[in-house]
Amino acid sequence: MDHRAVKQAERINSSNSPVLQYCGGALSPEQQPPKLLWVKENLPESWSMAFRWMDLSDWLSYRATGDDTRSLCTTVCKWTYLGHAHMQQSGEKDFRDMEASGWHDDFWEEIGLGELMDGHHAKIGRSVAFPGHALGSGLTAAAAKELGLVAGTPVGTSMIDAHAGGVGVIESVPVSDSNNREDDKEAICRRMVLVCGTSTCHMAVSQSKLFIPGVWGPFWSAMVPEYWLTEGGQSATGALLDHIVNNHVAAPHLANRAASQSISLFELLNKLLDTMMHEMDAPFLAALAEDLHVLPDFHGNRSPIADPKAKGIISGLTLDASEKQLSLLYLATVQAIAYGTRHIVEHCNSHGHKIDTLLACGGLAKNHLYIQQHADITGCSIILPRESESVLLGAAILGAVAAKKYSSLRDAMKALNAAGQVIYPSSDPRVKKFHDAKYSIFRELYEQQLSHRARMKEALA
Repeated sequence: MDHRAVKQAERINSSNSPVLQYCGGALSPEQQPPKLLWVKENLPESWSMAFRWMDLSDWLSYRATGDDTRSLCTTVCKWTYLGHAHMQQSGEKDFRDMEASGWHDDFWEEIGLGELMDGHHAKIGRSVAFPGHALGSGLTAAAAKELGLVAGTPVGTSMIDAHAGGVGVIESVPVSDSNNREDDKEAICRRMVLVCGTSTCHMAVSQSKLFIPGVWGPFWSAMVPEYWLTEGGQSATGALLDHIVNNHVAAPHLANRAASQSISLFELLNKLLDTMMHEMDAPFLAALAEDLHVLPDFHGNRSPIADPKAKGIISGLTLDASEKQLSLLYLATVQAIAYGTRHIVEHCNSHGHKIDTLLACGGLAKNHLYIQQHADITGCSIILPRESESVLLGAAILGAVAAKKYSSLRDAMKALNAAGQVIYPSSDPRVKKFHDAKYSIFRELYEQQLSHRARMKEALA
């Protein structure tokens, strides 16, 4: 959610470097080159003191093992490392102990960060490995003592947290589906993982590289080995719901009621909406929010529009400050987030994907209203994994592969992923008609915002 580097990202994107085509056409301020440039320009003392620059997950594996090998996941998804280019040059699947030739030196020079290449990329990663590759000699004695574990315990090359969630869930399909699907290599390409937390990552894989404007990737082997990863996302989802609810005047009273019932505030809101549907004789729950339209880009649009300057919109507000009004505003915001997911799915499918199934994990996946609205709005069935903590399961899978309990990451995923509940879209044609109409308004809200921005820019010229 750190968007301080918007201006740096704009300058970098004006370079038209060939590496940008593997980031959806433009770097986001959420990725590392703009952030690094921001640090250099705003914190020069810190910049001059830095010995290494690392992603959190690479730092943790380094602290655990003393091995500075970086993850193919972190470097490809966040740092513009071209892992596929390295493969073409070396023909090796293990990049360790080799010069990391996936770095595009001209790019770093052009954007003003050429000093990161000093020492043959030592500051940003001289060696790179597939996630799950065993690092060093396992846990060092010092790390083992800090963690209360045994020295030498295998440690796998890391992943970004959301991508670990993908590893922990993408093979969580019902047994009947996995047996009856077409070719296994193609079946996995019809799924999209939603890692739903503070923000949401939308991840799908393909056998061939698909260049999709406004969507991150294609990232080679960044999640599932030897598949290209497409990564969409929404910068604020759980954070947006918290913002909408907690800043409403009725929130403190509702929070106290929820606490007295030993349920979450969102569970209480869901109960209130069920009651309102019957009291107001609504044809279905979603229809309660017919007069409220939300554009959820309160923290910019990560994809598919890739506009970090986008703003949120709420249309249909009144002077009503009741708990019922808060419930409706919450419902409309949930719907807006789901319309954003529909936009991402449709955009990906129009550029070569064939996504028809969603798999959801993360905190928001435990909210039944949130999941049902996503199913109704996207028209996709949503599989919830048996293990709800899918990010932790994905991390454990990397450890299991490093410990050689499984021969490959894919084998470990198939063995340790398992489906739980499946949520199906509503079969009521009125629900589809309602959401189609509201989705068209959702799309119009952004177009109107662009028009407003252009007019105000002209006025200030």
